[in-house]
Amino acid sequence: MGMTVVQKILARATGRATVAVGDIVEPKVDLAMSHENAALVMNQFAEIFKGTNLPPKIWDPTKIAIIFDHRVPAESAKTATNQKKIREFVAAQGITRFHDVRGDEGGICHQILAETGYDRPGQLIVGTDSHTTSHGAVGAFAFGIGATEMAAVWSLGTVLNVEVPATIKVVVKGTMPRHVLPKDLILNLIGAISAEGANFKVIEFHGPAIESMSTSGRLTICNMAVEAGATSGIVPADQETVRYLRDEAGVSTPLDLVQPDPDAEYARVVEIDASALSPQVACPHTVDNVKPVGEVEGVAVNQIVVGSCTNGRLDDIEVAAAIVKGKHVARGVRMLVFPASWRIYKEALRRGHLMDLVEAGAVIMNPGCGCCLGVHQGALGDKEVSLSTTNRNFKGRQGNPNADVYLCSPAVAAASALTGVITDPR
Repeated sequence: MGMTVVQKILARATGRATVAVGDIVEPKVDLAMSHENAALVMNQFAEIFKGTNLPPKIWDPTKIAIIFDHRVPAESAKTATNQKKIREFVAAQGITRFHDVRGDEGGICHQILAETGYDRPGQLIVGTDSHTTSHGAVGAFAFGIGATEMAAVWSLGTVLNVEVPATIKVVVKGTMPRHVLPKDLILNLIGAISAEGANFKVIEFHGPAIESMSTSGRLTICNMAVEAGATSGIVPADQETVRYLRDEAGVSTPLDLVQPDPDAEYARVVEIDASALSPQVACPHTVDNVKPVGEVEGVAVNQIVVGSCTNGRLDDIEVAAAIVKGKHVARGVRMLVFPASWRIYKEALRRGHLMDLVEAGAVIMNPGCGCCLGVHQGALGDKEVSLSTTNRNFKGRQGNPNADVYLCSPAVAAASALTGVITDPR
């Protein structure tokens, strides 16, 4: 029996010819990422070395990436102090892939890993963030782990006790209609299979609609694979992967375009006709409470959010800017735009997208995650409604358990900003 993409990556990472679903392996890590929660990892990392008379030392500082993004700039003395400790640790350990609060190289961790070329096909990537699944967009096996597990990775360079996951094959046929975006595709899939439909499995994306999809769109669908319970999402690396890594991320080294075997075994095959999709909205308070936009049109909104690691890339901002250009955000509505990185921010500025958004009434925020998780920049008031291009909508996600969060694409968000109610962008 052949192997899926993830089986092949795990086989390589463990030095085996093959691995089977259910095997317990300890694969070598190609890249380990943390953000401000590196402070928690540091505490666990120090514990490992207690009583050994050995100084705490990272196994390979060239394979660690640390990006400040969740609370930037620091919103409290506690956060600022933790960030200070991380800076000192990074310097002491010789970690060079460090992205501080800077306008020349900063941004949201998942965007930074992609656009700087830290991500490569065939890699095994772990991160102390559940949306590490994003990096399957370039054909890597990427998944989230906890602080204690990451401390072990920092010490040993391997992930302990990994069970080889089964894989769900999702085949997306057809062409997506105008104003139907990758976010609509992944919301539709999550609604169809449920928030637990891919528990402990990998979602492997195939089909003509995926082959023609940009890496930006692939980042969106892999980012939200975890919202279906998946360990990871992955798009087998292809010529679009090569184009992105060469032309946009500046990667010049050889690339390993791992493909599944023709006789790979899948736990399930799901087929989607992209041409039949409409804009989708995930309604409170679960990501799988998904409805076509037509079923929720007219719901009044107080805040619109465009951005995050899910939909803060240049094409997302371009879509939103084109819809609001020359018009005005409805009175009583706040529209917040969070580019996913400063590179994106600056390019959107050069192209005039940010000016179009500002003149329409939007507020451009610095790249960061604070609004999405509800700790910084954009919390909701009691009984307010947010319509957001972010990835989660459970109670309290944007800072207030007494508010409602709906999830959508940048097109739906921008169209709704103009009317003040959930609106079909078509």
